[in-house]
Amino acid sequence: MEKQTKVFADGFMFKMNPNSPEWVVGSLSLKAEEAIEFIKNNTDKGWVNLKINVGKSGKPYVELDTWKPEPKKEMATSTEDNFPF
Repeated sequence: MEKQTKVFADGFMFKMNPNSPEWVVGSLSLKAEEAIEFIKNNTDKGWVNLKINVGKSGKPYVELDTWKPEPKKEMATSTEDNFPF
């Protein structure tokens, strides 16, 4: 499997606050012009998928999710029925 290059989401910043209640995961800030440009450049079928990760430094970051499902393989069809029963 080929390792993909990380694409950091320009204009998006995720912050975690250890003093927040346990039900608060964090906050997401958008720098409007950068975020809009990033969205325009990375839209796939009307969607932009982002991942919120934690780096080795312990700081969170927002990354473009570039995962794509593998195309479904079509089953070969036959005009004969080759059932074993």
